[in-house]
Amino acid sequence: MRIVVAEDSVLFREGLTRLLSEAGHEIAAAVGDADALVDAVRRERPDLIVVDVRMPPQMTDDGARAARQLRAEHPALPILLLSQHVVRQHAVELVPTGAFGYLLKDRVLHVDDFLDAVRRVGAGGSALDPALVGALLRDDGLAALTAREREVLGLVAEGWSNAALAARLVVAERTVETHMRAIFQKLGLVDSDDTHRRVLAVLAYLTR
Repeated sequence: MRIVVAEDSVLFREGLTRLLSEAGHEIAAAVGDADALVDAVRRERPDLIVVDVRMPPQMTDDGARAARQLRAEHPALPILLLSQHVVRQHAVELVPTGAFGYLLKDRVLHVDDFLDAVRRVGAGGSALDPALVGALLRDDGLAALTAREREVLGLVAEGWSNAALAARLVVAERTVETHMRAIFQKLGLVDSDDTHRRVLAVLAYLTR
């Protein structure tokens, strides 16, 4: 994939570009502020952007705001946000639109997991940090779910497929499907056979 990296820390930016390059990706641009990110995306038309939430010029949520602007301009643009801390508001608008990931920066140190997240988001899927999922699952509207259903929902929201989830929980895939039907029934959401669409629907509910 052709990727634009936006990170104001020179060392972290260089680390990201090297990691992605060694994994076979092309770095179309590596920039240090939100304005340069917007310019680079408009110029390079990348397959994915990896963006620090907190960037110059204001050093607040400039990166997240630039990402939302770029998604409005390029609805199919995959976006992976990186952040030091979980802030729910940064994911609220982008999660339901698909091709979106939100990871804490510490996750980059888990190289295989990070590169898998890059791949999933670039392919139009989701990759959400467990800390973000945990924050979303504390929503009072989920009180009707059992502990097992909350566990299943959290893992699916992180991007686990039904088959992978079944292997992790040591249950049959049909059991996972049964849990998902129960979850959607309790949340009042329309069921779907597509895992990605179901994840987005759940997260749209959680963040509304």
